[in-house]
Amino acid sequence: MSRSNRTRRDVTRQQKIAAQRAAARRAQVRNRMLLACGSVLGVVVLVVAFVVVKMGSGPGTVAAASEGPTGAALHSLVSDVTSVPSAVLDSVGAGSVAAADFGAGSSLADVRGAPLRSGGKPEVLYIGANYCPYCAAQRWPMIIALSRFGTFSGLRTIHSSSTDVYPNTPTFTFYGSTYRSTYVSFVPVEETTNYRVGNSASQSVPYVTLQTPSAAEQAVLDTYDPGDGGNPIPFIDVGGTYVQIANLAPYGPQQLAGMTWAQVAAALRDPSSAVAQSLDGSANYLTAEICTLTGNQPASACTAAVRALEPRL
Repeated sequence: MSRSNRTRRDVTRQQKIAAQRAAARRAQVRNRMLLACGSVLGVVVLVVAFVVVKMGSGPGTVAAASEGPTGAALHSLVSDVTSVPSAVLDSVGAGSVAAADFGAGSSLADVRGAPLRSGGKPEVLYIGANYCPYCAAQRWPMIIALSRFGTFSGLRTIHSSSTDVYPNTPTFTFYGSTYRSTYVSFVPVEETTNYRVGNSASQSVPYVTLQTPSAAEQAVLDTYDPGDGGNPIPFIDVGGTYVQIANLAPYGPQQLAGMTWAQVAAALRDPSSAVAQSLDGSANYLTAEICTLTGNQPASACTAAVRALEPRL
């Protein structure tokens, strides 16, 4: 690819990401205006509800919405998401992810930077936050893809922030989980919780910090920050070769709105569903990225359908 073409692609990609964040900021402004214009009665009801929640919650917790299944139901859900049949994924292939997403205006870039490795294996670095609705959407295809190369333990369900755009998007958190694979290392950094300091509902109050990127991880993040002053999450670096910022269109939290965890899990196993076409398609592209770094091993992950996507990256 010529330098001018790569430059145009990078600029357009940055514009797309900036536009996505601008849309989120506009939605936040609209939310503030609606809240400010609400009736006194509505404010009183909100305050009373908050006090009730606060009284029934421990320090540093919030119960604005269900955090999802626990116990046997959680075990069953994780099993469903981490073992999507290859036949389903192969049937979806690229799904509804447009080929144009890998040219001009792409959220996924072939950067061919310094190799990113840990434990003697290619490293997949993820930086996100529990409040972030776009991170919430991105974890589903990441879990599907990475489960084809290794095994997760300790995954639990959460929802994205109740006060951000696309509130309460059902998802998982990588915080407190572990991942084992002979093919690839996975390093997740969940920067904050999905609730604010003191359980505040004010958007001027920060979220509670969970993890902070190391100096090396922050350097990787800063290298590909589009420079609009925002935090570029979800951020994924696959072995220093591919970088993804934001979701692959048309996939995103808007597709999961109003769905339960069980409904998402059922939809991603139905290759004819719109969710599978975008979510599984995103998972297949991430699988293809990893396969290019593992020599297309294992064969159970790097199927013919997945290898067919590699030239598009």
